[in-house]
Amino acid sequence: MERSLVSVLVVDDFIPFRSFICSTLATRVDLLVSGEASDGLEAIHKTKELRPDLILLDIGLPTLDGMSAAREICKLSKSKIIFVTQESGADFVQEALALGAWGYVVKARASTDLLAAVDAVCDGQKFVSDSGQKLTTASPTARSN
Repeated sequence: MERSLVSVLVVDDFIPFRSFICSTLATRVDLLVSGEASDGLEAIHKTKELRPDLILLDIGLPTLDGMSAAREICKLSKSKIIFVTQESGADFVQEALALGAWGYVVKARASTDLLAAVDAVCDGQKFVSDSGQKLTTASPTARSN
């Protein structure tokens, strides 16, 4: 079954990595980068403006960090959030999932995990990169890859 077009907001302050994400998404006809942002406040504004289906969100952002931005985004939008970050500790993963994120991709594994995470989340499943950390309180629907 073919999936309808998924609009994606990409939020990362490091332009080369944000470009990598956009290039990776551009390899798929079912994914459309509808916007980009470089900090948490801009992510909130773009979410209100663009109403993306999916948000790929870094944690370490200027102005407003990704976790704080996600808290606000979850209040105002039904967009699904996948964190894409260098933070690989179980405490970050657990906090992200507790906030309502659908996925968590460690940047070191983005080349292999990014599209798998997008597919899983678009199919209604949670996704967590295998970072070598044990998750003790993660959602039972979260899966390691």
